Amino acid sequence: MLTPGGTPIGEQRQEPRISAAVAVGTPYGGAVRRLRDWLLTILFLIAFGLSLLLFDIAGRAVRPFSMRGFEAVMAALQRTLVALLRICGTRVEVERSAAIESGRGYAIISNHQSMFDPVFIGGMLFTNYPKYVAKRELRRWIPSISLNLRWGGNAIIDRRDRDQAVDAIVTMGRRAQERDVSVVIFPEGSRSRDGRLKQFKRAGSEALLEAADRLAVIPAAIDGSWKLLRYKLFPIPFGTRIRIRFGDPIARLGDDAAVVLGRAQEWIQGTVADWQAQFDSQAQVMQRAAPMRAAGRSIDGSALNRPQRDT
Repeated sequence: MLTPGGTPIGEQRQEPRISAAVAVGTPYGGAVRRLRDWLLTILFLIAFGLSLLLFDIAGRAVRPFSMRGFEAVMAALQRTLVALLRICGTRVEVERSAAIESGRGYAIISNHQSMFDPVFIGGMLFTNYPKYVAKRELRRWIPSISLNLRWGGNAIIDRRDRDQAVDAIVTMGRRAQERDVSVVIFPEGSRSRDGRLKQFKRAGSEALLEAADRLAVIPAAIDGSWKLLRYKLFPIPFGTRIRIRFGDPIARLGDDAAVVLGRAQEWIQGTVADWQAQFDSQAQVMQRAAPMRAAGRSIDGSALNRPQRDT
């Protein structure tokens, strides 16, 4: 006979054991984890760089003949980069509204935590061909990325020139609406270094929504991606959990940019707050469990590893 856990009755279930030499919190254990992180980060960066080079060549070959073909190449790149993060044990959990349709344009409003955020959004909504707002420093010298920013219908802005930035965002919005492709903007302006939401800068986002006033708005929330850059990419921590949620599209009613942006902001704030509450609850459970497990008891007070007798 078996217990509910699958252990034969009368036998003691063996819990996984961790050597004291590499236990959490010991200097040796920390060194081993850091070495693992470095080795896997090096492998990831090699694969990352090779992918950028290969897709740059493919993009240059396709772009003179087909804009949609070029967009498909860049979409494949973004999906590839998301997959490559598995080398570092990164887990990406995605929740997507069933109301989001493939092959049509949307205006996507999202919080911003990492330079990988555009990759996550583009990789998950690859059939919607999202366009981005990017600082002008990225327009050169980065294979595939710079190519896509220059040729892919994105907005390249000078952060020191507000008028130029707004004009570029408006142009991107109008062109995207004409072609029925998507646009992405991060109203915080720059990425959060600790996962906390920053104040929304509304001017650029409202200008985009006014220019693309027929594109439904998808609110998007991302959490955990900031941890990938905890050590400025060197190394990438192993096993980072990323959560992404795409909400229901918000239909447009014409001159409603400020109202729709406000609704998207409230949705993002609520989603991130819910995730934080879940994290805090889990942390409390783990904190309560730690001393009990150390004493050989479960959270409900029963003994752990006690052999069960056949009755």
